[in-house]
Amino acid sequence: MSDDKKLGWKEIPEGGLIIKAGNSATYETGSWRSSRPVRDVDKCTNCLICWVYCPDSSILTSEGKLTGIDYYHCKGCGICAEECPVKAIKMVDEKEFTD
Repeated sequence: MSDDKKLGWKEIPEGGLIIKAGNSATYETGSWRSSRPVRDVDKCTNCLICWVYCPDSSILTSEGKLTGIDYYHCKGCGICAEECPVKAIKMVDEKEFTD
């Protein structure tokens, strides 16, 4: 469907329907955050419990190790920090970051 064409009331899809598969990857949901998870690399044991519990798949891994956090999609729920057994992740107020 072209973005130029306006839909009439009969053409508008019902609410709550997923019209196109996989479209959630294109939405920046990280802008909702009021605090962000910050990992202390020295404390992290790469147990990946944060990865298991993250509801947004925002914990990035490679070859069985945590490599970063996808702040584009992370909503700042704090589950990763809460579940980390060695407290290597802490939630920091978003106002402290300017990026």
